[in-house]
Amino acid sequence: MELRHLRTFEAVARTLSVTQAARELHYAQSSVSDQIQALERELGVELINRSQRRIRLTAQGEVLSSYTERILTLLEEARFAVSRPATELALGALETLGRYLLPEVLSYYRELHPQTKVRVSQYNRGELYQSVRRGDLDLCLTFGAPPADAGLRAETLAEEPLVIIAPPGHPLAARGRADLAELAAEPFLATQRGCGFREMYDGAFGAMPGKEPVAEVDSIGTLGACVAAGMGCALLPLVSVRSQADRGEVALVEIGDTDLRTAITMTWLERNSANPNLLGFQSAIRKQLAA
Repeated sequence: MELRHLRTFEAVARTLSVTQAARELHYAQSSVSDQIQALERELGVELINRSQRRIRLTAQGEVLSSYTERILTLLEEARFAVSRPATELALGALETLGRYLLPEVLSYYRELHPQTKVRVSQYNRGELYQSVRRGDLDLCLTFGAPPADAGLRAETLAEEPLVIIAPPGHPLAARGRADLAELAAEPFLATQRGCGFREMYDGAFGAMPGKEPVAEVDSIGTLGACVAAGMGCALLPLVSVRSQADRGEVALVEIGDTDLRTAITMTWLERNSANPNLLGFQSAIRKQLAA
């Protein structure tokens, strides 16, 4: 099977339109039809049902479509792997983990692998997983469990406690501890919906009436600054607020009646598991977190 025929079939199967496929591929419509027919002759089966006004895939066409998607995805991964220098490691992380977890790990990794160039990107959680799937990143670090995806592998590196941060002069700051029922009466700030930190907040307080946050912000830095200014409290992983608390900008308040935690997870592409640069980094981060 010719690769160009598979690319053309993928476009037709995805759009269910010869016209749209031709437009995407910059072919004449007749060329698209000719390539599909050539593929059908080679396989000896009909791939497209042409008896109706609108294109439909036959049963054999549906089967080929699933294989074509995998073939083209693997081809893109192979092209990226070949074009990327063998001594490069591409990592991604949430902003919080990139700032507070990665520096010591990367310093340690650099001592062990001085010839490897490390590239670090920071995106939101969904973008990180997509970048790993595409092969743009070798590995990403996030909070929480990764999506169910047969192409991805994941490992929980550590469990991070969730804590409350309050303004320094807040009554809870002196106590340093409060139950969820007490916290229900406090105004809270949170990140926007769709963010992993918002999922943590909703998981802790979502069942309580009237616990919609008084403000929503789009970054942990802004969230911490608003708490420091006295707008309210926030629920966050300890690693993301420890330095701010050490500087006295916010006060840490432990949750007394429950142990809320989130996982620090590394996720990588299953097919990339034998990458020596990836294996070296995984070994380094495991040792650093175990120390």
